[in-house]
Amino acid sequence: MRVFALFCCLVPGIAAAQPAKELKMDVKQTSAFARLALKGIQKEYPNKPGDVLNGNADVKSPKAMHPAFYGSFDWHSSVHGHWMLVRLLRRFPDLPEGKEIRAALRENLSAKNLKVEADYFGRPNTQSYERPYGWSWLLKLAEELHGWDDADGKEWSRDLTPLAEAIATRYVKYFPKQTYPIRSGVHSQTAFGLTFALDYARAVGNKELEKVLVERSRAYFAKDEAIPAKWEPDGADFFSPSLMEADLMRRVLSPKEFAGWLKRFLPGLAKGEPKTLLTPATVSDRSDPQIVHLDGLNLSRAWCMRSIAAALPKNDPARKVLAEAARRHVEAALPHIASGDYAGEHWLASFAVYLFGTPEP
Repeated sequence: MRVFALFCCLVPGIAAAQPAKELKMDVKQTSAFARLALKGIQKEYPNKPGDVLNGNADVKSPKAMHPAFYGSFDWHSSVHGHWMLVRLLRRFPDLPEGKEIRAALRENLSAKNLKVEADYFGRPNTQSYERPYGWSWLLKLAEELHGWDDADGKEWSRDLTPLAEAIATRYVKYFPKQTYPIRSGVHSQTAFGLTFALDYARAVGNKELEKVLVERSRAYFAKDEAIPAKWEPDGADFFSPSLMEADLMRRVLSPKEFAGWLKRFLPGLAKGEPKTLLTPATVSDRSDPQIVHLDGLNLSRAWCMRSIAAALPKNDPARKVLAEAARRHVEAALPHIASGDYAGEHWLASFAVYLFGTPEP
């Protein structure tokens, strides 16, 4: 089955090309994703704010409160929409939407707007704002901009740095106090919250942050065995608690350690168990903002499976199991990125673009 060809048939204007196994985007597909993000990042309403109001003066419109990241329904979706546009612009500099992307990013990621965003995290009662999901995506955006040899990119990276450093400081201060991991399949999940932060710390050379993240990852997860993954998924998951944990630990452990840890963690994996973990989730209503999370689950499961498989020894039988399961999840999810409903369209393309950057098992 050529998943890419399947996706092309179901998304207008995208022509079939390579087999989807390679998960390589062409310009037409990239344009389709870019248009979804451009539609969202400057769309103020509908909006789901998560702010704590300290007084009457804090009653503001989303754009006044968060002038950089006010669009795409909520702050975190706006952040990863911006990340996606930066990534697409870096990889496809001649993208037809390139000028429009740059114009939107220049407007949103201005020094003035980003200062307001950074100052926001100095307000009272913001300790848990977007912790850790939005934090993780903000650092992924900062990582994507870091080292990009582009005039605009250098400016955005510089102006985003105070906010990124404020978030990094929050990681260092908070996670040593979080005694137990949160094993949900949604925004509060600890494992995902540490993954992109660890990528960022290594990319920018923040040794203090890296040390904290590695220590907490080991403390939370190194002794886990026989995780009850057969209970997954929950009805509104967009992350797999078990697979995201494994995707984090492949970053933390040596290849040899990780292979042994994974066998203890998911002891039936090489035999295709548990089936519920390896079978794509059914999405019954893509207009429902909670049920459509399951499209995101299928995408994030696929990126975890591909990355975990690539980290295992070539003779490990779990590699094939994971690669085949990832293929099934890709087939189930990619045709529904552009569903026609904003409930999924404001965020799913970001998950798809990240999936396309994962290694080939």
